[in-house]
Amino acid sequence: MATTTDRPLVIAIFGASGETGRATTRAALGRGHRVRALHHQLPQDALEDDALSHVEADVLEGGLARHLEGVDAVISCLGVGNDPQTLLDPPPIYTTGIRNICDAMEEAEVRRLVAVSASFVESRNRGPLWFKIPAMAALHLVFEQMAQMESILRQRAGHIDWTAARPGWLMKGAPTDDYVVQADVIPPDLIRTRHADLADFMVRILETDDWLYATPAIARAEPPEASSPAAVVQEIIGG
Repeated sequence: MATTTDRPLVIAIFGASGETGRATTRAALGRGHRVRALHHQLPQDALEDDALSHVEADVLEGGLARHLEGVDAVISCLGVGNDPQTLLDPPPIYTTGIRNICDAMEEAEVRRLVAVSASFVESRNRGPLWFKIPAMAALHLVFEQMAQMESILRQRAGHIDWTAARPGWLMKGAPTDDYVVQADVIPPDLIRTRHADLADFMVRILETDDWLYATPAIARAEPPEASSPAAVVQEIIGG
């Protein structure tokens, strides 16, 4: 049975400048928590809230423990761009980055971590053929890194209470209350997940002990204009 926290949390969010990071910051603030948003570079259009602070930190350089003092839990929303040059040689943010985050958590004595992975780490055989061919070709190296990240998290299980959230192909959109969560891989007929739904799910499971040492997959049936071949393939190959 899940244990629910009875107090606001202080949540550190890595990758807070990205779409998922910003959505997660909003979700955490909306549920009454305090947020320490960590950015590779401080954004000019940073969100403002009395319960929100911003920190500049490079996860590839290490030395992150000082940023986690007084933190109850960590969410990693780290991600890479989908321009061709980056996808051909993605920076090791899912491997070196997650190791540095885990090292910092252990030093700061913070145990709870939720990290963004992808459903396609478990199974590349999701979605119709028109989706699988360009997506898997373009993101092969990123998915390989995510798989290594999950392996790193499993090795830290004695020290880090981790969850690797596995969305489908991410998209913008308002949060909903009808997204689907199941173990390991999204349903075969779904391919899309809203940043806002992923954010809501990750914040909610920090409030309980649900999905510890697990890889929950998250997706939602979306209308044709968001899940059609033209819309999705353009996002994959066009940025």
